[in-house]
Amino acid sequence: MRIRPLGDRVVIKRIEVEETTKSGIVLPGTAKEKPQEAEVVAVGPGGKEVVMELKVGDKVLFSKYAGNEVKIDGVEYTILKQDDILAVLE
Repeated sequence: MRIRPLGDRVVIKRIEVEETTKSGIVLPGTAKEKPQEAEVVAVGPGGKEVVMELKVGDKVLFSKYAGNEVKIDGVEYTILKQDDILAVLE
């Protein structure tokens, strides 16, 4: 199934990074905060007053409590407005 966001919405998929402490202990995903780094999966068309600055494949940082989480075909995505994207990682 494909996702096609409307307006100035963006679909992102969080990038899961395994975290290891200084002593070498690997922290499971449940023991730490969700990452605020993600990859853009789909971008809406924008509108008359909104120019979409993102493209599919961009790595981004986003607001901590932004967007709505959805699960499609067993994969978790977050749908949010372009304004909730803080920066593009280069």
